[in-house]
Amino acid sequence: MKEFIKAIRLTLVFWLLTGILYPLLILGIAQSIFPITANGSIMLNINDQPIGSTLIGQGFTTERYFQSRPSAVKYSQGQKAQPYGISGATNLAPGNLQLINRVKEDFEKLKEDNKKPLAELIYASGSGLDPHISLKAIREQLPRVLQARGIKEDDVIPLIKQYTDGRFLGIFGEPGVNILRLNYALDLQDINRRANN
Repeated sequence: MKEFIKAIRLTLVFWLLTGILYPLLILGIAQSIFPITANGSIMLNINDQPIGSTLIGQGFTTERYFQSRPSAVKYSQGQKAQPYGISGATNLAPGNLQLINRVKEDFEKLKEDNKKPLAELIYASGSGLDPHISLKAIREQLPRVLQARGIKEDDVIPLIKQYTDGRFLGIFGEPGVNILRLNYALDLQDINRRANN
């Protein structure tokens, strides 16, 4: 009986340490040192309304925007279709007909638009969350965005450079452009252009 009580006591102590105190400590550190990241890196528009997270790929469908990697999740940003913040991958096997048909459709659409069918414009990332695309994928989409917005390449290149994140720790991965930040910067540029005219 003594050993049983000792085991229960140890379980409660470890539960208190690892289940309550440690998470509260990490939460406190994160909130004090990295408050924006700890709260989901939510990006706000000029009216202080949330427009998305810079950590999660968003869906953009109009010609005016650069499009990110395909995702299994259609982000609704608070609308009824899906609650804001749901994210994830499809977990469809490579031989799944639904996945094969979607990839074929995306491939054909890119070919019709005379675009290179780059892998990242056809295949979703493993997590379905990737907020970045490569500079190569940006270049493929650049003529479409320029034409839809009626702007010149010189108006966009500085923004692309500004919102390109380098390699992790300078050596891992490839540089990538954060699509949400870039698209919102283009919208702000349009607002400023209209205000000055």
